[in-house]
Amino acid sequence: MKNQKIFYWITTGLLALFIIPGIFFLNSEMAIEGTRHLGLPMWFHWELGIAKFLGMIAILLPMMPKRIKEWAYFGIGLDVVSAFIAHLAVDGAVPISFFPIIVLALLIVSYLYNPQMK
Repeated sequence: MKNQKIFYWITTGLLALFIIPGIFFLNSEMAIEGTRHLGLPMWFHWELGIAKFLGMIAILLPMMPKRIKEWAYFGIGLDVVSAFIAHLAVDGAVPISFFPIIVLALLIVSYLYNPQMK
Protein backbone atom coordinates (compact mmCIF):
# COMPACT_ATOMS: atom_id res chain seq x y z
CA MET A 1 0.00 0.00 0.00
CA LYS A 2 2.81 2.40 0.84
CA ASN A 3 4.59 1.69 -2.46
CA GLN A 4 1.37 2.39 -4.33
CA LYS A 5 1.05 5.83 -2.74
CA ILE A 6 4.70 6.57 -3.56
CA PHE A 7 4.20 5.59 -7.22
CA TYR A 8 1.02 7.65 -7.35
CA TRP A 9 2.54 10.81 -5.90
CA ILE A 10 5.76 10.61 -7.92
CA THR A 11 3.94 10.19 -11.25
CA THR A 12 1.19 12.66 -10.39
CA GLY A 13 3.75 15.17 -9.14
CA LEU A 14 5.73 14.91 -12.37
CA LEU A 15 2.54 15.38 -14.39
CA ALA A 16 1.61 18.40 -12.29
CA LEU A 17 5.07 19.91 -12.77
CA PHE A 18 4.65 19.51 -16.51
CA ILE A 19 1.02 20.59 -16.92
CA ILE A 20 0.22 23.23 -14.28
CA PRO A 21 2.94 25.77 -15.13
CA GLY A 22 1.82 25.63 -18.77
CA ILE A 23 -1.12 27.90 -17.97
CA PHE A 24 1.32 30.73 -17.23
CA PHE A 25 3.06 30.37 -20.60
CA LEU A 26 0.03 30.12 -22.91
CA ASN A 27 0.75 33.59 -24.24
CA SER A 28 4.46 32.98 -24.79
CA GLU A 29 5.83 33.19 -28.31
CA MET A 30 7.09 29.60 -28.12
CA ALA A 31 3.64 28.22 -27.24
CA ILE A 32 1.93 30.30 -29.91
CA GLU A 33 4.47 29.26 -32.53
CA GLY A 34 4.01 25.59 -31.56
CA THR A 35 0.27 25.93 -32.10
CA ARG A 36 0.81 27.58 -35.48
CA HIS A 37 3.37 24.93 -36.46
CA LEU A 38 0.79 22.20 -35.94
CA GLY A 39 -1.81 24.18 -37.89
CA LEU A 40 -4.21 24.52 -34.96
CA PRO A 41 -6.45 27.57 -34.41
CA MET A 42 -5.63 29.93 -31.55
CA TRP A 43 -9.00 29.45 -29.87
CA PHE A 44 -8.13 25.75 -29.54
CA HIS A 45 -4.76 26.66 -28.04
CA TRP A 46 -6.47 28.61 -25.25
CA GLU A 47 -9.25 26.10 -24.72
CA LEU A 48 -6.85 23.18 -24.45
CA GLY A 49 -4.43 25.00 -22.14
CA ILE A 50 -7.17 25.97 -19.71
CA ALA A 51 -8.81 22.52 -19.84
CA LYS A 52 -5.52 20.72 -19.10
CA PHE A 53 -4.86 23.04 -16.16
CA LEU A 54 -8.34 22.42 -14.69
CA GLY A 55 -8.03 18.68 -15.31
CA MET A 56 -4.74 18.48 -13.46
CA ILE A 57 -6.18 20.44 -10.54
CA ALA A 58 -9.12 17.99 -10.45
CA ILE A 59 -6.71 15.05 -10.32
CA LEU A 60 -4.66 16.61 -7.51
CA LEU A 61 -7.53 17.65 -5.22
CA PRO A 62 -8.55 14.75 -2.95
CA MET A 63 -12.09 16.05 -2.42
CA MET A 64 -13.01 15.78 -6.11
CA PRO A 65 -15.51 13.02 -6.90
CA LYS A 66 -14.19 9.90 -8.59
CA ARG A 67 -16.21 10.52 -11.77
CA ILE A 68 -14.67 13.98 -12.28
CA LYS A 69 -11.17 12.56 -11.76
CA GLU A 70 -11.88 9.84 -14.31
CA TRP A 71 -12.96 12.43 -16.88
CA ALA A 72 -9.88 14.52 -16.10
CA TYR A 73 -7.61 11.51 -16.69
CA PHE A 74 -9.48 10.76 -19.92
CA GLY A 75 -9.26 14.35 -21.15
CA ILE A 76 -5.55 14.67 -20.49
CA GLY A 77 -4.98 11.24 -22.04
CA LEU A 78 -6.90 12.24 -25.15
CA ASP A 79 -4.84 15.43 -25.38
CA VAL A 80 -1.57 13.52 -25.10
CA VAL A 81 -2.54 10.91 -27.72
CA SER A 82 -3.72 13.70 -30.04
CA ALA A 83 -0.43 15.56 -29.52
CA PHE A 84 1.50 12.44 -30.46
CA ILE A 85 -0.55 11.96 -33.64
CA ALA A 86 -0.28 15.66 -34.56
CA HIS A 87 3.49 15.70 -34.15
CA LEU A 88 3.89 12.54 -36.19
CA ALA A 89 1.67 13.95 -38.93
CA VAL A 90 3.47 17.30 -39.12
CA ASP A 91 7.09 16.49 -38.21
CA GLY A 92 7.37 12.78 -38.86
CA ALA A 93 9.05 10.29 -36.55
CA VAL A 94 11.60 12.61 -34.97
CA PRO A 95 12.58 12.03 -31.31
CA ILE A 96 10.57 14.98 -29.92
CA SER A 97 7.40 13.50 -31.46
CA PHE A 98 7.56 10.68 -28.91
CA PHE A 99 7.61 12.90 -25.80
CA PRO A 100 3.80 12.66 -25.42
CA ILE A 101 4.18 8.89 -25.00
CA ILE A 102 6.28 9.50 -21.86
CA VAL A 103 3.56 11.80 -20.50
CA LEU A 104 0.95 9.15 -21.35
CA ALA A 105 2.93 6.51 -19.44
CA LEU A 106 3.07 8.80 -16.39
CA LEU A 107 -0.66 9.43 -16.69
CA ILE A 108 -1.46 5.71 -16.86
CA VAL A 109 0.69 4.90 -13.83
CA SER A 110 -0.88 7.79 -11.92
CA TYR A 111 -4.36 6.48 -12.75
CA LEU A 112 -3.57 2.87 -11.89
CA TYR A 113 -2.05 3.78 -8.53
CA ASN A 114 -4.56 6.47 -7.58
CA PRO A 115 -6.16 5.24 -4.34
CA GLN A 116 -9.48 6.93 -5.20
CA MET A 117 -9.84 4.99 -8.47
CA LYS A 118 -10.19 1.61 -6.76
